[in-house]
Amino acid sequence: MGDNNNLPASKAYSVPVIIMVVAALLLFLPAGSIEFWQGWIWLAIISAMTFFITAFFIKRNPGLLNRRMNVKEKEPQPGIVKILSFLSLLIYIVPGFDYRYHWSAVPVWVVIAANALVLFGYIFIFMAFKENSYASPVIQVEQDQQVIQTGPYAAVRHPMYTGLLLMQLCTPLALGSYWALIFAVLFIPVIIFRIKKE
Repeated sequence: MGDNNNLPASKAYSVPVIIMVVAALLLFLPAGSIEFWQGWIWLAIISAMTFFITAFFIKRNPGLLNRRMNVKEKEPQPGIVKILSFLSLLIYIVPGFDYRYHWSAVPVWVVIAANALVLFGYIFIFMAFKENSYASPVIQVEQDQQVIQTGPYAAVRHPMYTGLLLMQLCTPLALGSYWALIFAVLFIPVIIFRIKKE
């Protein structure tokens, strides 16, 4: 893999640290309180999985991490990515306001079940990463790249999108918000459109 094997651990871990700090700000600033317990549970799950995946691939496949962190490639669908990013922001921000102003009353068991599904979705993405070392944040085809038909790819053609969609659909309930579900549902047609354009 050439230089891909020389990925410094400090660089690899800097990305998840930044992601977790930003996620915490998006959750707790709108909530106006650190007592937003649903936010802590969700953040703990996402943080644990993100750091586990980073540690796993530092040892097993640093080239994949390099590819995931490489933002130099040209994204062929910038408009779609912007829409998905905007919807994601709303999915994370709205629950905080929901908590602050008591818009929703999601039962505790629903919050727990939704968090379990968020975890399952992230594990599904991890399994896709394990099978597909060409995984990249942008749509591209590399030399010697082959169609993957093992692991989660044996069940679905786009397991990363499947896992992401499951996470996004369940995150509003995991964060105790019915209102954020509106933006999560809008994720479905946008993801389908992106897949078809691929």
